[in-house]
Amino acid sequence: MKTTHISSNGDRSAFLAEVSGLWPAAKGSVAEIHKPCVRSGCRACAEGLGHKAFILSYKDGSRRHCLYVPAKMVEVVRKAIANGRQIEQLLSKAGAQMILRNRRNSK
Repeated sequence: MKTTHISSNGDRSAFLAEVSGLWPAAKGSVAEIHKPCVRSGCRACAEGLGHKAFILSYKDGSRRHCLYVPAKMVEVVRKAIANGRQIEQLLSKAGAQMILRNRRNSK
């Protein structure tokens, strides 16, 4: 079966230029949780409030994992997730444009 070369170097360069400004990138979500501590007599834990912490939830294949996110990294991780979502949108758009361009060129 003959393979058709679909994308041009101009398309690739434009895509890479757009994506290069979207670093760092990640896929997942950040959640704020409240966890109890190990100190006996902790007022926050005794009142059922717990202590604020953040986790990154992500998938590796079909398995979901969670990682502790230090408070000072939360905004960076949230920005990385937003960048990852923009990259996914660009990939979807690029795929559709590639097919449409190939249709126009094959006529």
